[in-house]
Amino acid sequence: MDRVAIIGVAQTKYQRYNPASHAELAYEVTRGALEDAGITIEDVDNTVTVCNDFWDGRTISSMAITEATGSHKAPTTNVEGDGTYGALMGLMRILSGHHKVTLVVAQSKASEGIPAVISNAMFDPVYERVLGLDAINSSALQMRQYMTKYGITEEQCAKVSVKNHGNARNNPYAQLPLNITVDDVLRSRVLADPIKLLDASPVSDGACAVVLASESVAKKAGRKAVWIRGVGHFADAYHLGDRDLAESPALEAAARRAYTMAGISDPLKELDVIELYDAFSYMELMWLEGLGLCRRGEGGVMMDKGVTQMTGRLPVNPSGGVLSAHAVQVAGLARIAEAVLQLRGEAGPRQVEGAKVALAHGIEGACGQGHCVFILGK
Repeated sequence: MDRVAIIGVAQTKYQRYNPASHAELAYEVTRGALEDAGITIEDVDNTVTVCNDFWDGRTISSMAITEATGSHKAPTTNVEGDGTYGALMGLMRILSGHHKVTLVVAQSKASEGIPAVISNAMFDPVYERVLGLDAINSSALQMRQYMTKYGITEEQCAKVSVKNHGNARNNPYAQLPLNITVDDVLRSRVLADPIKLLDASPVSDGACAVVLASESVAKKAGRKAVWIRGVGHFADAYHLGDRDLAESPALEAAARRAYTMAGISDPLKELDVIELYDAFSYMELMWLEGLGLCRRGEGGVMMDKGVTQMTGRLPVNPSGGVLSAHAVQVAGLARIAEAVLQLRGEAGPRQVEGAKVALAHGIEGACGQGHCVFILGK
């Protein structure tokens, strides 16, 4: 069975509103990723699009970007989830032996909808949707339970926002490069207690594309080839009441699978950089625990010690993360693209020196119901 590598990546700049159409966004990154890989659309024998009917406001939403991504010329699959799951689908298609080159494209124009109404639709229609739950207030429930169970403070969560928005100042794609303080975060407007405005990610428009290739094709790409060493995905219970929201067993299971496949036994020592899905500030602390980088409840301590800073032992979200740009469905694929740039040494001012092994992470569902973890290596 062939190994699989990522040989091309592209992103748009993330904005609160982009006047481009869904197809125009998809075309921009499709062309960019192909150019980065040094191939043409004629070399692509499989495509994966990442579109969601609710967010795009139309049924069979993938049809709106079919020609823009070349999906009309090759077998194609649409994934209505996070971009990491689109990359997972592309990986599996190549590992099946039926395809050599897969183009994965994710695009989102969240500015055209009402996020609270759209995200309400992911909850159970009988018991939970009628309560008015959405992505923000459900996450506020999780943040409060996590803080209460483990003594995590609002200040520790705020430090995540300060770090990531500060990192975003070195990222030309980021929507919110900010120079803020912990006090700025704590004093920002409350959205759903304890989540405040600067604890939350923005509404964003944008797109991302990656090109996956089998080993025989990837070797021709030379230094641009970044190898997928391991991947794991897992989902927790659907109903919020069936879960302990202060824990992330699905992430723990996904990370174990990815580490085992990649041959990693001590992630804190063996990983060089992490790009994870931090839709809210507290999530970075929780996900660090779920990834096995510290014990449960010690994510805040890890933050206090500066381990995840750009100058720390293991930089997390040098791009600014999802807190600095959150194009729904695109965000996880952007984490993969950012990890690839790090491993190629092409991340510019946000480059982590000597990065050789990276972790990229995506989530889907309320409060991190599902997690997908990629381990990438030079």
